[in-house]
Amino acid sequence: MTVTIKDVAKRANVAPSTVSRVIADSPRISEKTKQRVREAMKELGYHPNFIARSLASQATQVIGIVMPSSADQALQNPFFPEVIRGISKAAHEKRYALQMSTGEKESDIYERVIEMLQGRRVDGVILLYSRQNDKLMKYLQKHGFPFVVIGKPHQKAEQVTHVDNDNVQAGKDATNYLIDHGHERIAFVGGNPQYFVTADRQEGYEEALREAGLLYRPEYVVHEEFLQEGGREAMKELLSLAEPPTGLVVADDLMALGMVKTLDEIGLRVPEDVSIVSFNNTLLAEMSRPPLTSVDIGIFQLGYEAAKSLIEKVENPNEPIKRIIIPHRLVERGSCTRR
Repeated sequence: MTVTIKDVAKRANVAPSTVSRVIADSPRISEKTKQRVREAMKELGYHPNFIARSLASQATQVIGIVMPSSADQALQNPFFPEVIRGISKAAHEKRYALQMSTGEKESDIYERVIEMLQGRRVDGVILLYSRQNDKLMKYLQKHGFPFVVIGKPHQKAEQVTHVDNDNVQAGKDATNYLIDHGHERIAFVGGNPQYFVTADRQEGYEEALREAGLLYRPEYVVHEEFLQEGGREAMKELLSLAEPPTGLVVADDLMALGMVKTLDEIGLRVPEDVSIVSFNNTLLAEMSRPPLTSVDIGIFQLGYEAAKSLIEKVENPNEPIKRIIIPHRLVERGSCTRR
């Protein structure tokens, strides 16, 4: 015998429309009523047809994830699997699925996401990046499509729900750690300066130097891809200077690993010859030899809060704009020494 919504409503002594709202997890239904309906569903062995439900409500129960670059390249960096793990956790709790959009170039990604949105294949999207003059973000704002940004929006941040760290302070803390260890020649190695995570950490680096009365040297600031090869290239560039730095603030663990390997290949040692503070505190930081001192930015929590906020926006269009700051902490290991 097929169990219907009407059967559940009769058992729970509520209207069939109330059962439908409970299945949709409507915030308008009390927790007491939800519990009674769910118990009736369990007793009768009723399982909601989510496909039929999505067709009826024009909702998909799917969240779109937008990567900053091709998946092959981005997923080399442990940041992205970990942030997606956080997104997946929050999505699973609310019974949402995930759909990832990638492309080789920025224009490819833009076109794929527009197709995804216009085809109504997702209820909302999470941007795993924030960069200057991003046309996708402008499109989302213009058309009122639900989205959340991991990072700091370029403009009108007060109009965009976003989850971020205080990356200026984090950059400052990492630099001050090296300054406190007696380093004066400190370099900054970041990713694309168009991304605010790099720009903000560099700003913190510069503030720390200025407040300590240390000379800012433009040649000590290098930008490469957030990849191991990017770290290799940055290290070669810094070592070619007449007066190489003794301390490095590296905006990503994977880049830092590439720098450690490059130093090892030419016979220089970490931390004896060069001290390194990196960011993200991924498993790579622990596995590196020596283990990296790294700033833990709560990657899982960034993803979890982003997905949770997006689902709240999808289910309640009047949900207020939020700015969620995930705290950071510096994890000391063996990649720094006193001068």
